[in-house]
Amino acid sequence: MTTQAEKTKTDDKSYVAILGWSLKAIEGIDRFNRKYVVVAPSWAEEYATENEIPFVPWDFERLNERSYEIAKTLEEMGVDVAIPLFEETVEWAGAINAVLQKNPRLLNQGMLFRDKSLMKRRAQLAGIRVGIFEEAHDRDDVVRFLMRVNQALLKLHGDPNDPIHFKAFDKAGCLGHRVIQSVEDVDNISDEEFPALLESHLDGLEFACEVFIHNRKIRFLNISEYVHLGYSVFIPASPRLEQWRERIRHEIEKLIEAFDIDYGLIHPEYFITKDGEFYFGEVAYRVPGGNAFELIERAYGFNAYQAQVLVSDAKATEEEIEAFFPKEVVDAEGHAGCFLVYPRRRVISRIEVPPETEDDPYYEYHDLQNPIEEKVAKRVAFGNHYGSVYFFGEDPERMRELLLAQEKEDFYV
Repeated sequence: MTTQAEKTKTDDKSYVAILGWSLKAIEGIDRFNRKYVVVAPSWAEEYATENEIPFVPWDFERLNERSYEIAKTLEEMGVDVAIPLFEETVEWAGAINAVLQKNPRLLNQGMLFRDKSLMKRRAQLAGIRVGIFEEAHDRDDVVRFLMRVNQALLKLHGDPNDPIHFKAFDKAGCLGHRVIQSVEDVDNISDEEFPALLESHLDGLEFACEVFIHNRKIRFLNISEYVHLGYSVFIPASPRLEQWRERIRHEIEKLIEAFDIDYGLIHPEYFITKDGEFYFGEVAYRVPGGNAFELIERAYGFNAYQAQVLVSDAKATEEEIEAFFPKEVVDAEGHAGCFLVYPRRRVISRIEVPPETEDDPYYEYHDLQNPIEEKVAKRVAFGNHYGSVYFFGEDPERMRELLLAQEKEDFYV
């Protein structure tokens, strides 16, 4: 790695603090033309020192009377902006930027991005369409919500319930996400998972976006098409979803105003119903899951970690931004997809990529690891995947079929 420790702060570019430890992010940002420092837990300090990575240790898990100290430390170093990599550092970024930029609103904004119930209320107040939702503090709240939703749908005794969704307030992506259809499903929820958000189920096309915003303007909008939520995704999206691009852009512009977003990356999720109505799901203010950044780089050729730094820098110029981003969809070299692997067996001993997968012309590589334990842990909600398999090709429909076909394959035997 070529160190950036010798970079000097200049008035025309911001000095950035990266909150969280990610070698992929560090390697990309290290090659970018910004001075940076990584703020991460102390266990990463030895590696950072050995590899000349600018580093400040900090424990993001612990909130105490010293929490203001990290903001003042970075301010004294001359840092201009803090950029979160992970869900757990979003609120910290808001608090730090409130100090660095002398804007208390940024702390409240960081808290808003961390609370799924609060963000839905904010969207609703702005006139953005959302589903029915409530907060749950115990299992009785979940049962009541399930019953009320199905009563409103005029379900008769004996009819199967429409599902509801149970989501953790402040976890990333699908972590803490359960689909609830019966009282028995409610019994499986542990006390530690409360409080949580409850939502009605929405039928339709679900998708996510990666939106790079600078000075309140959308500078690059990627639409990620979910093939099967929690399993597979590809970008750019297929024509059936891309046909909605202008409407999607309009919905995101409403979100930017509602959440008062000037700079940075957002990762919103939406539903399009069969009658063409848009529903807002949630929005994150950090690197998305599902390997979206890796897929963006494979499809478009630019490093999305560098892009996140660029649009977080209020000093970045129009010329720099225009030169960095390609044209959406038309400049993509093909469709990049990935499949998240969950073992289908209860006991496994090794990786064995199926020949049907490995021999497919769209297959590129995988990042699966040999199992540490033979017994497979019970899958919790949508979590616990063992790694990803990556594909690339020209035809989005063939990509869709290929990703769906992986669900029937055993990658661990």
